[in-house]
Amino acid sequence: MKLKNNAYEEIKNAVAEMFVEYDIKAVPICSFEVAAKIGVIVIPYSALDLKMRLKAMEYSEDGYSIETNEGKWIIYYNDEGKKYSRINQTIMHEIAHYILGHLEGGEEEESEAKFFAKYALAPPPLIHNMIIDQTIEKVMESFDIGYDAALYARQYYFKWLQFGNADYVDYEIKIMNQFEIKNAKRKERIFMVLKTQLNIEKRS
Repeated sequence: MKLKNNAYEEIKNAVAEMFVEYDIKAVPICSFEVAAKIGVIVIPYSALDLKMRLKAMEYSEDGYSIETNEGKWIIYYNDEGKKYSRINQTIMHEIAHYILGHLEGGEEEESEAKFFAKYALAPPPLIHNMIIDQTIEKVMESFDIGYDAALYARQYYFKWLQFGNADYVDYEIKIMNQFEIKNAKRKERIFMVLKTQLNIEKRS
């Protein structure tokens, strides 16, 4: 489901705050590192006994998270036949539930977690400043994400250039500072490049 505009902004700010609070400053962003620094326990399905593994698979083919009675947060993820990029996104999705304080479940919280994970693994300011040629392949390689995730990240990046603020907003500056980006490129400098790129894609 589509979220309200202010919800997207709140999520992006939450991602920036997470990077700073837990000292995340290396690309590609590793969800295992984030979980470890937060104190979230991460357990693969393969570590479960057969009965629990079958129950886990029935509940989710990718992964899920729970909060124990002691207040500990545990992420279970399917590590059988899954690429690292998929696992990394699954874990970030579950981290999103923790960071955003989700308790009820439901479609809205799932949509928030999906956006959080996609934004956290490939934020537009990092795509803009850390990749010279923003092809799908370069986004995949630089951020260690799968093809579909890279396609979404690239499309979102172009929308960010076309419809976002001309200047960086506070949470974007916070992200760039955290990842030690010096002399950040101005967004408006490549508006014409963006227009040309979009025209080429329409013709192809």
